[in-house]
Amino acid sequence: MQMVEAVIKPQKLDAVKAALAKIGILGVTAVEVKGYGRQAGHTERYRGAKMDVGFVPKVMLQICVTDSDAPKAVDAIVESARTGEVGDGKIFVYPVSDVVRIRTGDRNEKAL
Repeated sequence: MQMVEAVIKPQKLDAVKAALAKIGILGVTAVEVKGYGRQAGHTERYRGAKMDVGFVPKVMLQICVTDSDAPKAVDAIVESARTGEVGDGKIFVYPVSDVVRIRTGDRNEKAL
């Protein structure tokens, strides 16, 4: 099993959700986060004054999938979240050793 963790622009959340549902991935955890990378924050105007905002709003998605579904999930996220602009986000994939569904006690792939 693999954990796919994607940091994306908030306005791309619906498109990513739809792309994942299209390939049969329905379970996603989404968390509103703030961060910055190469875009190094951005500048906003507040009451006429320019202010540097160090962190940019993002959404972090966590999706636990089977090993065979991980590449499909990554491709779906990339295709639906890409704008070609700085700040599109990143995807991290790492192994998951154990999953337990609390309600039933199902383990591993059966718990997904």
